[in-house]
Amino acid sequence: MSQRGEKLIIGQRLRVLRQSLGLTQAQMAAQLDVSPSYVTLIEADQRPASARFLMKLAEVYDLNIAELAPSTDAQLAADFTAALKDPALDAGGLSRTEIEAVLQASPRIAAAFVRLHDSHREALLRPLADENPLTDRDKVEVLEGSSRSVDAVRNWFYAQHNYVDPLDRAAEAMADTLAMHRNEALMVLTNRLASHGITVRILPLHVMGDQLRRYDPHRGELMLSELLGQASRRFQIGVLLARLEQDALISDLAARSGLADPAAVSLLRVSLANYFAAALMMPYGRFLAACESARYDLELLGHRFGASFEQTAHRMSTLQRPEARGIPFFFVRVDQAGNISKRFSAGRFPFSRFGGTCPLWNIHAAFEMQGRVQTQVIRMPEGASYFSIARTVTRAGGSYNGPAQKLAIGLGCDVSYAPRLIYADGIDLERTRPVDIGLNCYLCERPDCAARAHAPINRRLKVNERERSLAIFEFEGGAV
Repeated sequence: MSQRGEKLIIGQRLRVLRQSLGLTQAQMAAQLDVSPSYVTLIEADQRPASARFLMKLAEVYDLNIAELAPSTDAQLAADFTAALKDPALDAGGLSRTEIEAVLQASPRIAAAFVRLHDSHREALLRPLADENPLTDRDKVEVLEGSSRSVDAVRNWFYAQHNYVDPLDRAAEAMADTLAMHRNEALMVLTNRLASHGITVRILPLHVMGDQLRRYDPHRGELMLSELLGQASRRFQIGVLLARLEQDALISDLAARSGLADPAAVSLLRVSLANYFAAALMMPYGRFLAACESARYDLELLGHRFGASFEQTAHRMSTLQRPEARGIPFFFVRVDQAGNISKRFSAGRFPFSRFGGTCPLWNIHAAFEMQGRVQTQVIRMPEGASYFSIARTVTRAGGSYNGPAQKLAIGLGCDVSYAPRLIYADGIDLERTRPVDIGLNCYLCERPDCAARAHAPINRRLKVNERERSLAIFEFEGGAV
């Protein structure tokens, strides 16, 4: 698995699995077509499990590979490691093994440390931001990561593995009641709104202005801009139906979320209504079955369910119903400046809390070949490898005086799942060398990177006046 993905030490988990099945090491080895000594070495944590071995485990014993993965929360690991890189902490020299030991032994203490560091950073930057928040672009990026309401809602969804069970099942039940798979979805949804005494009107740009949706409860009208495509019109009707028919459930979820900030609660309610609309358009059972049969072909699935590329990709990242899981995807949306405007993860992919994304990631190259799917195998500094899919999309809108915004959508999963994707056909995953990327330049310590825009925050610059290399920044190995 040296070139395919993360090598997992799963000795204890494999031993528990084998004993629960009542198998000896020799019997399990025979069923998995490996030597008994190989099973013995893995159980003794003297040999990592290869991708081939993990896939065989999943096939023979009908397992979700993620169940055997280390229990460390990848996002917490990334946040904790990033916090330790703060020069003010003088925590240089900590090895990856030491950091991993803390995360495994005391994850709640590590999470508390991250929260404390976030509060310290906000307190430190707030006076500077109040003076002039736009004088330094780098400062703005750091402050952006501290947006409390957005971060709080993202963290809530991350804790749910990007799957909200009661809301998802309610949407699936409504889709079955409306027989959306047998009728034209827009007509069915419009009729459902009509049962509430609400009509849908498509209005021209000069009437709607920059608004895409406007609801007037007094007149019983849902007004949609002519700039919205058919998929977006269905989605916006679904959002209103969520407010009309699932308000009690959404209110209960918000009340039990633990969020105290009113802005965060309101943002969560909006996000939950959006979640319901997507689940209504792409009901869980039928959508998961279609994903598996079509091998997660985004464009084909979009046609089948009347959804956009972005809606389909986002929905794929929510397929984590315990008894019927899809591939645990991560989802990210990026603009041409590299700013992340949306990110969700059902898997273990770590996102940075501030700064942009690595320029070597193919999500940026997608802008060079707009409308075409790009694939890439990427490897993070800790060794985990992922199969990444990226494509540009055009947002709603678009006129001569106001061209529509172009965005890139990234979707990915652990490389061990790649054989289940149509996008991996023709790619020799055993021989493909992953592209080494980092969270972002501030936190990446890879040397000799020609794409680097900033030196690592905990490394001292090394300046050579007599030489010039491809890498703009060179730095010493020891921490500042």
